[in-house]
Amino acid sequence: MCPLPLAAAAVAAAQTPLRLLNRGLAATMSTARPLKSVDYEVFGNVQGVCFRMYTEDEARKIGVVGWVKNTSRGTVTGQVQGPEEKVNSMKSWLSKVGSPSSRIDRTDFSNEKTISKLEYTNFSVRY
Repeated sequence: MCPLPLAAAAVAAAQTPLRLLNRGLAATMSTARPLKSVDYEVFGNVQGVCFRMYTEDEARKIGVVGWVKNTSRGTVTGQVQGPEEKVNSMKSWLSKVGSPSSRIDRTDFSNEKTISKLEYTNFSVRY
């Protein structure tokens, strides 16, 4: 089990207000400016190193929505949506930073497109 980083522990302690904030954030983002959506797959040592938990935490800090999950191939995959500059920040994090114990060999991005509204209300870990 991965120890919760301080920010994740704070998020876990205040789920209800965060959910309300995420709904407000999603509503604001969907009307403010053009939105982007992109799928990703991260290769390297990215399973068993809290990568999904750190990804969820970083996405919430940046202010994007979407999801992340492990694959049977030993990679991590997901989707990110939000304003273009925030999606680009998340893409950079997924390519260069990751969790403290991870090793990112490469990150593939696909299906990048402009969307008219967000398909998710928050960022979540899928199983």
